[in-house]
Amino acid sequence: MNYLEELNDAQRRAVETTDGPVMVIAGAGSGKTRVLTYRIAHLIKKGIDPFNILALTFTNKAAKEMKSRIASIVDASEAANIWMGTFHSIFARVLRFEADKIGYPSNFTIYDTQDSRNAIKAIIKELNLDDKVYKPSAVFGRISSAKNNLIGPDDYMQHPELIAQDESSGKSQLRFVYKRYSEKCRRSGAMDFDDLLFNTNILFRDHPDILLKYQHKFHHLLVDEYQDTNYAQYLIIKKLAALRENICVVGDDAQSIYAFRGANIQNILNFKNDYPDYHLFKLEQNYRSTKRIVEAANSIIEKNKGQIKKKIWTANEEGELIKLVKNYTDNEEGSFVAQTTFEIHNQERNPFSDFAVLYRTNAQSRALEEAMRKINIPYKIYGGLSFYQRKEIKDLLAYFRLTVNHNDEESLLRVINYPARGIGKTTIEKLQVAASEYNQSIWNIIEEIANYPININSGTKNKLSDFVTSIKSYRTMHDTHSAFELGEHISSSTGILKELYLDKTPEGVSRYDNIQEVLNGLREFTESEDEQKSLSDYLIDVALLTDADQDQEDDRNKVTLMTVHAAKGLEFPYVYIVGLEENLFPSQMSVSSRSDLEEERRLFYVALTRAKKRAFLSYALTRYKWGSLNNCEPSRFIEELDPSFIDFPTQSGPPKSGLQKDGFRKRTSSAPPVRRKLQSLQNAQKSEGSAGSTLGLKEGMDVEHQLFGKGKVLKIEGGKATVFFPKVGQKQLLLKFARLNIL
Repeated sequence: MNYLEELNDAQRRAVETTDGPVMVIAGAGSGKTRVLTYRIAHLIKKGIDPFNILALTFTNKAAKEMKSRIASIVDASEAANIWMGTFHSIFARVLRFEADKIGYPSNFTIYDTQDSRNAIKAIIKELNLDDKVYKPSAVFGRISSAKNNLIGPDDYMQHPELIAQDESSGKSQLRFVYKRYSEKCRRSGAMDFDDLLFNTNILFRDHPDILLKYQHKFHHLLVDEYQDTNYAQYLIIKKLAALRENICVVGDDAQSIYAFRGANIQNILNFKNDYPDYHLFKLEQNYRSTKRIVEAANSIIEKNKGQIKKKIWTANEEGELIKLVKNYTDNEEGSFVAQTTFEIHNQERNPFSDFAVLYRTNAQSRALEEAMRKINIPYKIYGGLSFYQRKEIKDLLAYFRLTVNHNDEESLLRVINYPARGIGKTTIEKLQVAASEYNQSIWNIIEEIANYPININSGTKNKLSDFVTSIKSYRTMHDTHSAFELGEHISSSTGILKELYLDKTPEGVSRYDNIQEVLNGLREFTESEDEQKSLSDYLIDVALLTDADQDQEDDRNKVTLMTVHAAKGLEFPYVYIVGLEENLFPSQMSVSSRSDLEEERRLFYVALTRAKKRAFLSYALTRYKWGSLNNCEPSRFIEELDPSFIDFPTQSGPPKSGLQKDGFRKRTSSAPPVRRKLQSLQNAQKSEGSAGSTLGLKEGMDVEHQLFGKGKVLKIEGGKATVFFPKVGQKQLLLKFARLNIL
């Protein structure tokens, strides 16, 4: 096959321009995956060794699918040699080879978010801190943000601005938690997700010979979803590309929606500054959606000022108008979605998997789930509890991890008395104290228990000795048995399988089946390649799965319920965007600055462009929040859409007494809709703010905001105040509209 003939002109130019820096701006549904795939295949066809190609994707699933498509163009064995995967999976692989250079073992454990939070929770307890103030999830988020900005624990300890922010939020000891958490991870031979990128940067910074080695190795770099890279990722790419500058980045600034994770849209906007002689290609033809959906999406995203200009178009059919539906309650909204899905499914014979319901926050799923259950529509919550986060799975994986890395403290604490072997809480606490006192891992303490003056009776010492012997026996088998053989032996010999088998409750049967599913997965993993696959290889594979990689087979024919953030990169024939109300979508946290509001608008753009055939927009006039019924008004994003593409609106149910109609009326053939004019941020009237309340405002003052609560003024400049709020973090506010009250 001549793969180049399958490309349009813009796609083909992007594929064939293989030398020097290249930026491909790929609009929604414009075939960027095809361009990336064919570009890599084209490089190999031109004689580039696949071992010298590094391709960084958004999910491991995407990498696997791309490799499969490349294998259909070039030799399959060649395609297998490409370094392709997510940032975390690729640089975890690099660190496996180089970890000793930065003081880690090559068999380091990769902690997931829950492991990290558990470790932080234990540290908060050790330091006698209030866990209501130092919430593990919030502390972990703060540490994660620091690492993504390449601020290590020692740097943090000397950072006056960060310390001041912590003190103003009542967390003056946070830097000590960070320091101890870092020490705990190193002692356990463990890295969390952020460490994989942080430590790669440290490796390349402190070992220029190692950096040069990988610069020579990777002749061509390709980066997908470049608009969603953070500072740590950006620096790694920039360093690796510095030698040859054969770098191709693909992305869409209009779909940059992960600032809350540290993604920096400036990375893509400033590409031209990093590489002034770059080639720019714009993929503007949409192959996914109808004309009306594409044009409506264009009409909303053009309101953003900070963007690379492009005009997305499609040769697809005109399609139906986008349906706007008014609901009087969130329960009616759920009923509308369920009923409409049921009708389309029956009339047009579409499978339920063709439908997706997108919302701004996970809390909105309740009313939707109830409505689906009432009329027996199968559904799945995308991004809910992962299969690998279930207790029985975490227990078995903890045994696997401890087998590979004896010093993994989180895994050891999880299974040292599971199944029960008579090692109580008091004993475990004594071991933790001793480990901290002697600066040793708990494993080292129990392995040499006779050498430490710990008050533990002989019976318990024997049980600890038996536990050590078991784990060591598994380790002995590691190098001589496949992942499946060893995994099956561990699940049986530890007593986990027996304990779950004896539990005949429905929950117990389900947990037993889940363990069997892990073993099935282990067998499949072991047999998937010609080479021998160890348990260590399997643990790396599981640890680096993203939410998008964990789509289970039994979920196939179900309606998908998910947040808009989780929908990135997916597409569905029918899409509902629900909860389009002010202070929900856009979020109330995002309407105080232009940059935040523009990110919310991009989020809406992403939601709308997931739809291939039909899109439904829905809002409610009342919605329960925190147990109280709140009146709502339609989102400003509805107002910003070109009305010629919208069917204005129907209502999902009869008016309830005491509720007023909201001013929208059903659209006629020629008359524009009569709608309540929502104020945009930049046109807000002066009456929205109280200028008098900010007279005399100075840096360092304590203030209160009606949405964000109490905070401290960090900086005042050019009519703006930078304020740190403990509840939501740092915000930049226009003093004219901020309504800040000086305390």
